[in-house]
Amino acid sequence: MAIDTEQTVTVFGGSGFLGRYVVRELAKRGHRIRVACRRPDLAYHLQITGNMGQVMPIQANLRFPWSIERAVEGADHVVNLVGVLAETGRQTFDALQSSGARAVAEAARAAGAGMTQMSAIGANAGAPSAYARTKGEGEQAVLGAVPDARILRPSIVFGAEDQFFNRFAEMSRFAPFLPLIGGGATRFQPVYVNDVAQAVAMCVDGKVPGGTVYELGGPEILTFRQMMEKMLAVVQRKRRFLNLSFGAAERLASMMRLVPGAPLTTDQVEQLKSDNVVSDLAIAEGRTLAAFGIQPQLLEAVLPTYLVRYRPQGQFTQPDPQASGPANREEAA
Repeated sequence: MAIDTEQTVTVFGGSGFLGRYVVRELAKRGHRIRVACRRPDLAYHLQITGNMGQVMPIQANLRFPWSIERAVEGADHVVNLVGVLAETGRQTFDALQSSGARAVAEAARAAGAGMTQMSAIGANAGAPSAYARTKGEGEQAVLGAVPDARILRPSIVFGAEDQFFNRFAEMSRFAPFLPLIGGGATRFQPVYVNDVAQAVAMCVDGKVPGGTVYELGGPEILTFRQMMEKMLAVVQRKRRFLNLSFGAAERLASMMRLVPGAPLTTDQVEQLKSDNVVSDLAIAEGRTLAAFGIQPQLLEAVLPTYLVRYRPQGQFTQPDPQASGPANREEAA
């Protein structure tokens, strides 16, 4: 299969956590990149990931189709990474992950461009979670407009700027306990951000078949509790676990719904009721990282590279097995 190594690629959401890694991977491959985002001034730092003029931030908002069309005009490939974990103001699940994804796909079709859509494991147009439902609707809209599009569904993504391990590591500095919603039994398959970025770049290069939904997971399946234990071991802190039933977590999230930047929403509690791992069908059909020839990174190999700052004395904290890891005591609510 012939590969064009000098394509013009528009990346929506390129200034975000995953986006900066995707832009870097595309720049390494010689592509010209338009970083389409609401605040181009917050994406200027990405220009140094490529040669002069190779990376260009451009203003676009998925709620305004005309801005999408302008950003896509003349592009060879479109990557849509836009998504939110919680709704804020007009940045709703529907506006970004359903209607927004449809608008991007329609613009890509009009421009004659290929497309890669970032989704999530659990995406399903019939899901009870609004996040999962709109991700599923977005997938359907993209494949309807661009049948040979590539859909990527990662499990929880970790890396230096992630909002998961960093959030709980920061919490461990001050909180006497860490919450385990539903007892912390929900299973995840954490995948390294750079592995996902490489998969995106390979989609742009046409190295995997289109019209396919790929599920991306790391080399191990861990429960929520196990991930917390690994995080605590890295930051060398002991913390108690507070078991919260789903009902108690939903009531707590409901009370916090009017708090700006609330750490928990009822929709997130709903998501935690289902495991977030690569399906047996995807494994059987070869629709995983194996299709890209990517050997996924282990959590233990990456967490210490960025969570060390949460240790009691930062990088200067001396290893002490007796002082690290979670406490055995648990409390229930």
